[in-house]
Amino acid sequence: MRNKTTEIALQFEIEGTIESIAPMGTGLINDTYKVTTSPGAPDYVLQRINNAIFTDVDLLQSNIVAVTDHIRAKYEAAGTADIDRKVLRFVKLKGSDKTYFEDDGTFWRVSVFIPDAYTYDSVNSEYSYYAGKAFGNFEAMLSDIKENLGETIPDFHNMELRSRQLKQAIKEDKAGRMADPEVRALVEEIAVYDEEMCKAERMYREGLLPKRICHCDTKVNNMLFDKDGNVLCVIDLDTVMPSFVFSDFGDFLRTAGNTLAEDDPDTDKVEFRMDIFKAFAKGYIESAKAFLTKTETDNLPYGAMLFPYMQAVRFLTDYIAGDTYYKIKYPDHNLVRTRNQMALFKAIMSHRDEMSAYIDSLISASN
Repeated sequence: MRNKTTEIALQFEIEGTIESIAPMGTGLINDTYKVTTSPGAPDYVLQRINNAIFTDVDLLQSNIVAVTDHIRAKYEAAGTADIDRKVLRFVKLKGSDKTYFEDDGTFWRVSVFIPDAYTYDSVNSEYSYYAGKAFGNFEAMLSDIKENLGETIPDFHNMELRSRQLKQAIKEDKAGRMADPEVRALVEEIAVYDEEMCKAERMYREGLLPKRICHCDTKVNNMLFDKDGNVLCVIDLDTVMPSFVFSDFGDFLRTAGNTLAEDDPDTDKVEFRMDIFKAFAKGYIESAKAFLTKTETDNLPYGAMLFPYMQAVRFLTDYIAGDTYYKIKYPDHNLVRTRNQMALFKAIMSHRDEMSAYIDSLISASN
């Protein structure tokens, strides 16, 4: 008897005979399975899309197909070898142009499995450089895409929105936590930087800052490497959407550049790893310099500061609202996270001049 996942996989134009379907990976958002087929046919990745987070699945898949088709066309025009290992390929439904299948309120997609490919969770200077290079190249290849991509998570990295949400949580004070002196002190501290940290949206409205097609989830394990350590392609494309380049630059550094985990309470030991910053920035500038404007490069240090600040605002908002969004392990978990991210924000801010000088040196060296 066929099981459910086999029935779903058979809705797609896959080659060969399915021999087995087994869970793969440890992703927190989507359920993922490897579909092994008969010898001579490719294997596949079957994935259930989390439509609680990505509510417009049609938009999501339309974005992904537009992006992968655009990158594939560029590789074909350049005569690049092994294209199927360097860009994901999504499989259509039988008798349809759609790349997703709906089954009783669940949504599924299939992509071709890339064999002999590896991901790494290690964050060191070497892999940070590779990450900067890969994500910068990803943006560069999409800098001339003609399709109008939509936001798969609207206002995902909108700092003005996060600021408004914090102010609303303070006003409502649903959990009665504004009576705590520490909470009030954090609110006051965050308010000091509010205007500066919201400047990206202001620059955009003034026509000074463009939106690009960005990955918006720039973790080192969102790249595939070959057995020799060369980057094959960028993966996990659900969050690919229009955004500011700070989304890719700052988001990576928020996690990779912190000497501690984001919920470590020992905030006196939070430091910003400039070796990670320099490695990532070097790779990023090398591959993205052709399309970046001076406004964008001048504000890359701001991008590095923005993301821990934004995350601190989000953690504190959730704490004041009664811990309704982020999973917590103990009552003050979100408060600890807030302190940690504010410590990281200040650590990064202390390197602002050094970061700017280093970015300038990279730009000068490339001219």
